[in-house]
Amino acid sequence: MGKVIAIANQKGGVGKTTTAINLAASLAVLEKKVLVIDSDPQANTTSGLNFSPDNDQKRTLYEVLIGQLDIRDALIQTEMNNLHMIPSHINLVGAEIEMLETEERESVMRKALAPVKDDYDYIIIDCSPSLGLITVNALTAADSVIIPVQPEFFALEGLGKLLQTIRLVKNGLNPNLTIEGFVVTMFDGRTKVHTQVVGELREHFKDLIFKTIIQRNIRLSEAPSHGKPIILYDVMSNGTTNYLNLAKEVLQRNNEYPADEEEPDYE
Repeated sequence: MGKVIAIANQKGGVGKTTTAINLAASLAVLEKKVLVIDSDPQANTTSGLNFSPDNDQKRTLYEVLIGQLDIRDALIQTEMNNLHMIPSHINLVGAEIEMLETEERESVMRKALAPVKDDYDYIIIDCSPSLGLITVNALTAADSVIIPVQPEFFALEGLGKLLQTIRLVKNGLNPNLTIEGFVVTMFDGRTKVHTQVVGELREHFKDLIFKTIIQRNIRLSEAPSHGKPIILYDVMSNGTTNYLNLAKEVLQRNNEYPADEEEPDYE
């Protein structure tokens, strides 16, 4: 049965979508069968994987959640053999309202995923930068959460509310939900504050902080405009190396990859 990982942080601009796209692509390169689900109405994961939902508005997560479409009919094959996607669309904004009268509305996504969960090794859900009903659905459907964190002090302030939401979901809706880890993104080793914040994160969250740090990288920021994960856009870039190392760490934490080599630390 596949493992479902939600990529969540209610603060925007922390590399959440970049992490969802590139972690999914890196796991696919490591020969895992992966499904990435775009649950953000902004549909940045969708466009970042070279698909426009405007081309086919009736095959998105919105139709799946409101019961108009079987999840199998929403699957899109990406450029990578092992990577499928369920796209998003701005219509998803209305799904929360339409789901209000639904019985067990917080579990709609989990039930929708059930028919395909065994078909994948990993299912990655890119959550929107809000803690609304769609995000609660993603957390209820997930086995674990990866939280991207930008190494700025303001970014740390918002973590408390997210962690409280995760606790509430765990206590009331999904007792098996765990935190897979925090991943530091947009790191610049020349900036003293970045090093300080990473140190504070590691002191407070210990082993929940991934060893791999995602460095600030121009090629990584360019890749979405070309509709490609970084590994297809520039295989030699630091971004490719960073996300492959993150994927290996995720596999190590799930006992699917040897931990005999120390992953690089970019501080």
